Amino acid sequence: MEKLQFLKIHLSPFAALLFLLQFLSLAYSLTENNFFINCGSATNANTDLRNFVGDLNSSDSVSSSFSFTGHSSPVTNSNQSSGTSSTLYQTARIFRSNSSYEFDIPNNGIYIVRLHFFAFSTPTDLSTALFDVWTSGSSLLLNFTGKNSSNSPIKEFFLPISPGKFNVYFLPRGSSFAFINAIEVFPAVDSYIPDEAKQISSAGSNNSYRGLRSWTLQTIYRINVGGPTITPEIDTLWRNWVPDDGYLVNLGSATSRFHSTEPKYGGNVSESISIFTAPTLVYQTAKVAEPKNTSGNFNLTWSFNVDKSAGHLVRVHFCDIISVSANTLNFSLHIYNNFSMLIDPYEYGDLLAVPFYIDFVVYSDDSGHLNIGIGPWVDIINNSAFLNGLENNSAFLNGLEIMKILGNSGITLSLQEHKKKNVFIIVGSILGGLGLICILVAVFFWIFRCRKPKSIETSDWSPLPGGGSSHSRMTEGTIPNMNLGLKIPFSEIQLATKNFDAKLRIGKGGFGIVYKGTLKNDTKIAVKRSDPGSGQGLPEFQTEIMVLSKIRHRHLVSLIGYCDERSEMILVYEFMANGTLRDHLYASDKPPLSWKQRLEICIGAARGLHYLHRGSAGGIIHRDVKPTNILLDKNNVAKVADFGLSKSGPLDDTHVSTTVKGTIGYLDPEYFKSQQLTEKSDVYSFGVVLLEVLCARPAIDSTLPREQANLAEWAMLCKNKGLLEDIIDPSLKDQIEPNSLRKFIETTEKCLQGCGTDRPTMGDILWDLEYALQLQQTTMPREPHEDSTVGGSAALAMPNVWRFPSISMSIERDDMPAIMDDGSYTRDSEVFSQLKADGSK
Repeated sequence: MEKLQFLKIHLSPFAALLFLLQFLSLAYSLTENNFFINCGSATNANTDLRNFVGDLNSSDSVSSSFSFTGHSSPVTNSNQSSGTSSTLYQTARIFRSNSSYEFDIPNNGIYIVRLHFFAFSTPTDLSTALFDVWTSGSSLLLNFTGKNSSNSPIKEFFLPISPGKFNVYFLPRGSSFAFINAIEVFPAVDSYIPDEAKQISSAGSNNSYRGLRSWTLQTIYRINVGGPTITPEIDTLWRNWVPDDGYLVNLGSATSRFHSTEPKYGGNVSESISIFTAPTLVYQTAKVAEPKNTSGNFNLTWSFNVDKSAGHLVRVHFCDIISVSANTLNFSLHIYNNFSMLIDPYEYGDLLAVPFYIDFVVYSDDSGHLNIGIGPWVDIINNSAFLNGLENNSAFLNGLEIMKILGNSGITLSLQEHKKKNVFIIVGSILGGLGLICILVAVFFWIFRCRKPKSIETSDWSPLPGGGSSHSRMTEGTIPNMNLGLKIPFSEIQLATKNFDAKLRIGKGGFGIVYKGTLKNDTKIAVKRSDPGSGQGLPEFQTEIMVLSKIRHRHLVSLIGYCDERSEMILVYEFMANGTLRDHLYASDKPPLSWKQRLEICIGAARGLHYLHRGSAGGIIHRDVKPTNILLDKNNVAKVADFGLSKSGPLDDTHVSTTVKGTIGYLDPEYFKSQQLTEKSDVYSFGVVLLEVLCARPAIDSTLPREQANLAEWAMLCKNKGLLEDIIDPSLKDQIEPNSLRKFIETTEKCLQGCGTDRPTMGDILWDLEYALQLQQTTMPREPHEDSTVGGSAALAMPNVWRFPSISMSIERDDMPAIMDDGSYTRDSEVFSQLKADGSK
């Protein structure tokens, strides 16, 4: 194999000017948006055109840009031969208790957060540290140890951050401690993380993944294919790139190439490609695979160890530096063994040396390895490879980036709020930045005569991350400003509810009592209050806050605020004047809803669930879909509620293994049996809700004969006997358009399939229900056999509904238990999210 030795890197004058320009752009905003901290030090460290401010610096005359909360101590590396000459790794800050750095973030956007961990020896051996690292809403590192951290001291993350306070928490495990050498927080180029990418599963499916910008990503690999190590001083965003040889499966068949041609950024059809995408050297080097025989067998494969329980954003970089002329080459990119994509470099630009990249969201095949390859274009139909007939039959790859999708989870902190904070002031960043700018501005005017740099605009963006559950016990003040100012003082809630007046009580749930209230601004609210000091329902409380504080949708109930003072757990919602969907179907004296109203309510609920599954919320599984968790406002607009059991999970056919949670009668039988949760579990539950809407009876009614107790089973029996019309709500029989009914039952049938992969997505269900509404509102020509209201639908095959273990007949009609985290039960009529209007029961 031909292998290049890069002893010196020679840059052309033009490349040198571009290099200066890119750093000028970054240096210009150094004092406004960027935070570089030299932890545990009283001196600043100038590293690669960044000025890391010692966090022991202070000044009473300058306003603070970051602050520190908690108890810690600075330490110094006493061993000068510890294997590093970096100034950043000569000091560190040690945390013996839960602590945090807090930053004032001025703008929305995706930020790069880098944490430096270099375990040197002091009186305390830093390599023995064991701790977690969280941010405001996301877990970055769990059970992180300082052992071997010196081999790879930098952990890099991409996070969506909103304006305001942004915290990085350090939480020691048990009797251990935490430490940090340096912290970087600065905005990425706006286009660096896309919101949408091709989604690839190990089975080869190719869908579209949306909502990437809502998730936290961790850089796992950054590879300069065919080239040398690239260190931060020659990278526009101070990144590290490592050679690819250690990841090649068949190293002997690869050839490294280098070409001094400058990448033609302006020749790319995509404006997202710039000098910030990757260093010039990435696009000037490549690994090339060339045919060894006429069969065209010249595949190259790289293999990477990955977390098999997570999805990964994979970015592949290309730049044709190997062809003599344009339009003479195309080849295949492989991910695993079941997905191939034709790479035509000239689809992205008509010239040679035009850089481009392609993003994929890739899910593991459970092997713990991610394989990426290049080779001849493969004829998938005939399962054969062939040469493309062009002049150049080679394949090449320039770079690879792999980022783990961490998501955004519920907080599990026990960090106390401290009234007194140690405040560290950024002074050196201003002085150092001004000196650097003065030098570079002079260079800028000379360069400007030759070429004007392309400006980079940052657009406003508001992240909508998902949520998860937590399992820590809450103490006073355990959610430290994590939810964008949603904290409401206990005194204000007392005033709104007239000190929890019994006359304002509108319901009782397993979590506590629900009150109606009015805030000072006359906003009507529903207040859910746990039994003070009970500690019960903490995971649901935290999960509900994390989910609803980060998402907004017309068909999801809005969280107004929360209170965790004085051992209280209180959630405050918008008041839903018409109570729950169940109130309007049975168990109340409210007038029945029309068929059109019921369809509109089902459509609204489907929209809310579809947003949770596939919208900007991105991969949230509700896990407790039922009529008591579908609330109606004064206009009967449906809003999905109660996210206490919600789980951030994968899409499509992948699953997350978890303890079974939900309510009997609505539980997906496949989930109940396998404990493997998917979004299709919500689909099954929604199918049961559709039956309740049609039949106006509960999913489980133990007062009925045994064969009728389970609604889904009873519907199947009625179908088999040709008596499906007997179970429909009598108030509907004269108003349902037959074709609308057929479509509705067909949709319900698909939702209740025993195998989750046979069920539709919520997007498909939404489309079907909207079509059923159209059929109801439109008089459509009918065939003679379609005259009956329900006769045609009776012929539809209902699914085989699996039976659960026998349920005691002593349980009352509306008191079916909901399965909770600890395996205990709460009555369905006492569910956490029953927010009802005055007088409802």
